Amino acid sequence: MNGHITNDERTMLRDYILLPHIEAMVQRSIDDIERSGNVLKRLYAAAGTYIQRQIAEDTRRLRAELKRANIRILGEEHTDFILYTEFNCRGQTERFGLTRDVMRSEISVRLTQYVAEFGAAIADVGKRT
Repeated sequence: MNGHITNDERTMLRDYILLPHIEAMVQRSIDDIERSGNVLKRLYAAAGTYIQRQIAEDTRRLRAELKRANIRILGEEHTDFILYTEFNCRGQTERFGLTRDVMRSEISVRLTQYVAEFGAAIADVGKRT
């Protein structure tokens, strides 16, 4: 296999780069909720904690998949509105750039998926009781 990254590996890399940003957003939301007087704050905090666990699980899985594919993250650099990530793929160093707009869009999609998973998990618990 050559040193060039495949489209599937590029998607894994993108997700791995985005997950810490999603986790930080979720943590800020949990912190805000815990300081609020919202009557549903326990539910919101539980949802946030569930999503954090899913993010941690996805991060571990992606780290293992990237390692198996012999892809290592070397560093990140913010330039204007682009986050560049330098990585080594099977001996070849490359850069991967994500614009702020793409990051926002992808984060929104991923958060929607995590919230849907939480809703499904709650519905599943409800069916068992």
